[in-house]
Amino acid sequence: MRRVALGGVLLFLVVLVAPTLNAYLKQRSDIGALREKVAQQESTVKELQKEQARWEDPAYVEQQARTRLKFVKVGEKSYTVLEPKASERSDAVARAGDPDQPWYDTIWSSMQAADVPANQRR
Repeated sequence: MRRVALGGVLLFLVVLVAPTLNAYLKQRSDIGALREKVAQQESTVKELQKEQARWEDPAYVEQQARTRLKFVKVGEKSYTVLEPKASERSDAVARAGDPDQPWYDTIWSSMQAADVPANQRR
């Protein structure tokens, strides 16, 4: 009888303590995740403070205005060179055909490509 009573008391204590222990462990896990998040945010703040310090330098502001906004000083001329993207260049080369290919094969392949509807290409 004593063992049954002792088992009942132990079972009662386990049922009573288990949710509390579970909540404690979950909270510890949440605290660890929040500490990691705070550390990440602190590093982001440091990076943003460095960037803010750079923007306080007039030479940096001038450089950014010249680079990003294409600003020039009075009397200077600005030139912008437009280059096609790498994929556009490769498409243009592919469309131009193989230089070793005879001219009539190039015409024939372009005629075949023209027959394909636009929505079925590639």
